[in-house]
Amino acid sequence: MKKILFLFFLFPVFLHSQPASRTGRDSLVHDTAKAWKHGGLFALNFTQSSFTNWASGGSNSVSGQTTLTVFANYKKKVTTWDNGLDLAYGLLYQGTGLMRKTDDKIDFTSKYGRYAFKKVWYYSALAGFKTQFQPGYNYKDDISKTLISGFMSPAYLITAIGLDYKPSEKISLLVSPLTGRTTFVLDQALADSGAFGVKKAQYDLNGNKIANGANIRYEFGSYVRVQYKAEIMKNVTLTYRLELFSNYLKKPQNVDVNTELLLSMKINKHISAGLNMQAIYDDDVIIAVDSNHDGVIDAHGPRLQFRQVLGVGFSAKF
Repeated sequence: MKKILFLFFLFPVFLHSQPASRTGRDSLVHDTAKAWKHGGLFALNFTQSSFTNWASGGSNSVSGQTTLTVFANYKKKVTTWDNGLDLAYGLLYQGTGLMRKTDDKIDFTSKYGRYAFKKVWYYSALAGFKTQFQPGYNYKDDISKTLISGFMSPAYLITAIGLDYKPSEKISLLVSPLTGRTTFVLDQALADSGAFGVKKAQYDLNGNKIANGANIRYEFGSYVRVQYKAEIMKNVTLTYRLELFSNYLKKPQNVDVNTELLLSMKINKHISAGLNMQAIYDDDVIIAVDSNHDGVIDAHGPRLQFRQVLGVGFSAKF
């Protein structure tokens, strides 16, 4: 995967290095350079709390979060090619000595388009890949924890073909009736439990495993992706994304939803604040619930997943 990403972002340099006729070489290089827009944003947020003889009580803690967003977009005549990579990772260390993860994301998307009609519609093909860096755990207390996810467990690969509505650089609406989604669960213990919708392991009457759980699950259905990015006021940028997927092969009425909102506020050249909120509903992801908070799981089923991160810290735009 690292090699693929390296070659992908090297592609603009490759275009510049290709030979051309002597009469048109300078013009070709200039036109190619103008067709590409690329850049990124790096942010590092840090918080710390310390208590000594504090009558109200409290727990010492240190937390940090880093994010990196890069893009490389091409637009020339009837062709568009939009590429983006979002990375995020955060940790929290509490006075109990337990390190917990607060954020973890790898999200890569590439979308190629050719003009279709009415100046705003494009025939498009999209490929997207999502996973995480480190294992994730469900914590029963400050000592006990249960593995619930990991690198490539899950990972999602989406390939879609359809029409993309792009009335401006701010908004994009992709509608794909032909979409394949592949779910990877490479951790065998998670695969055996049937995590993230893969087929469970099979056991005999004595509890002995006779067949491993599946590491890959294939789905075919329809996909809608909405993306909006704009400066809503001076030094305040809003980025919104909505993804909908319906599996034709199983319960097509149960639509998977992934929506994310990022509000970025620039304080000065190197200090910024950001609010990130994400909500996910996936009918195939079973969540264990401890309603009474007594360490006993009393319910299982799909649930609305919600994440919110608010941070202030160093940022660098390039």
